[in-house]
Amino acid sequence: MTQEGFDYKSAGVDIEAGEQVVRDIKEMVRTTFRPEVLTELGGFSGLFQPRLQLYREPVLAAATDGVGTKLKLAFEMGKHDTVGIDLVAMCVNDLLAQGAEPLFFLDYLAVGKINNETAVEIISGVAEGCRQAGCALLGGETAEMPGFYPPGEYDLAGFAVGIVEKKQILPSKELFPGDLLIGLASTGLHSNGFSLVRKVLLEHAGLSLREQIPRLGCLLGEELLKPTKIYVPLVLPLLKENSIKGIAHITGGGITLNLPRILPHGIIAVVEKNCWTVPPVFRLIQETGPVAEQEMYRTFNMGIGMILVVSPASAAGVLKQLEAAEWPAWEIGRLEKGDEHSSEVKIV
Repeated sequence: MTQEGFDYKSAGVDIEAGEQVVRDIKEMVRTTFRPEVLTELGGFSGLFQPRLQLYREPVLAAATDGVGTKLKLAFEMGKHDTVGIDLVAMCVNDLLAQGAEPLFFLDYLAVGKINNETAVEIISGVAEGCRQAGCALLGGETAEMPGFYPPGEYDLAGFAVGIVEKKQILPSKELFPGDLLIGLASTGLHSNGFSLVRKVLLEHAGLSLREQIPRLGCLLGEELLKPTKIYVPLVLPLLKENSIKGIAHITGGGITLNLPRILPHGIIAVVEKNCWTVPPVFRLIQETGPVAEQEMYRTFNMGIGMILVVSPASAAGVLKQLEAAEWPAWEIGRLEKGDEHSSEVKIV
């Protein structure tokens, strides 16, 4: 309370601190801009003029997501520059699964009390994710909400918009028995299953995030905070060649529940788990729990962050391009005829 009475700052909201964050992030945000961006950061909304003349029947795709309880680990480690990448990845990878190129991204950061250094660190990760995805960070919101979040904690949400030619929307209606599955390596846990991770490794086993884990070759916290892979630079060129018939982004629900989302009735996916090496972090969780293997595959990505469905004729060329891009990928299974009323995944 001031001598004149109450003001917003005495109620816990520091307007000047919020304005300082905007000033500090302006230049890094500008590095994400595409030619279609018409506004600078700080307006009431962001303006984006899509190049619709490049499309016969342009369709907009939209996705929203958050980072989930992985944020708890960022709080404990005091490391905030990777969760912004996670935020972008979770949204743009979903756009990619529909065949869409990401155009722009909006972020929402909610805090109890603004810490300029932390906020800038978070947004730097968002900007980095946007650069990797080739989309513009068009705008966002930082909301200071005193009493709503404990000191040092925050929440993140992201919103992405992309564009796709109507005839190229995925999945294709031409997914057939005999089509092949190509798995793209994940960078670890990505941003799903962290409630189980924390329950098993931190609560049950009593491990410390700052503990060196020999089989991981790093601190536990460093492994768990590895950012989600953004697959846009790898997959977008393949989409432009019409090499891909379907894409499954392997998020919460793992391979078991995400792959059926793109399968037509009467088609099953057979995934051969011995076709790739499961990263050590997943074995650590499975053995420490213990967690049943079935539960692992329906919770985590198990080292496969995205699955592409391709025709047998296209498979070798797709794998060759991914090899040239220096990202691990494997043929991990196939589509088969199943019960006409259902679609499912068999992991063998």
